[in-house]
Amino acid sequence: MKDVLTAILLGALIGLLGRLTLPGKQSIGLFSTGLIGFGAALLGGLVARAFNVHDDGMMSIGSLSWSWAKLGIQVGFAVVGVALAQLLTHTRLADNDRPARRPRKRARRSD
Repeated sequence: MKDVLTAILLGALIGLLGRLTLPGKQSIGLFSTGLIGFGAALLGGLVARAFNVHDDGMMSIGSLSWSWAKLGIQVGFAVVGVALAQLLTHTRLADNDRPARRPRKRARRSD
């Protein structure tokens, strides 16, 4: 149970770092950010293990330790995930609950 809670908290932190890294305002929610971060943490860990990323730059605070290289890979995946979620949720179909904007008419020139 402790490992699951740690993974959820780490995923939320990675998702938040991904949102902070991506410029501009994102209109996705906190829950989506956490899910993206959780997925990015898992995928980044697998990719780091597959490419044999060394843990030379380890940082430790108490019993918590992490690798800067692995964290960078995870945050990179979170940035891509947040950007994709933003693209998928920012469409006319997703914005149906907002009132439709009418296009502005151009002022006519009087000659």
